Amino acid sequence: MDEKVMCGQMLKQIHDGLEKRGNNAMRKQGLTFTQVSALLTLLNFPEHKATLKELEKALHVAQSTTVGIINRLEQKDLVKTFGDDSDRRIKWVQITPEGEECCSQTHENMKGTEAFLLSPLTDEEQKTFLSLLQKISKNFK
Repeated sequence: MDEKVMCGQMLKQIHDGLEKRGNNAMRKQGLTFTQVSALLTLLNFPEHKATLKELEKALHVAQSTTVGIINRLEQKDLVKTFGDDSDRRIKWVQITPEGEECCSQTHENMKGTEAFLLSPLTDEEQKTFLSLLQKISKNFK
């Protein structure tokens, strides 16, 4: 079997496993891994707000998917949306204090999942692994 195909399959399995673990941990808060990813992404923007278009690009998902994620987060009062004063076509999304608190609560879960992911590796292997992931990730930007 082609090694590149196997590598891609293993990455997919790892991703699926991490997502399943994350969803199970976040289910207590009534959130999905994707929703928490959107909240954490918003924290990286100035004033913890971004346009819907910026969020779509940062999450690497379609506009309709982004709208669905934001609608569900807004229903839970974890984000608020509002129009741009100078351009009605632009929709802003901002994390609320409740959303920030949610991120703090999930941070411990994420640290545990990260530790689980890297646990089979030595410290040196972890550094190498992270370095290689960063190198590969740059190809997709």
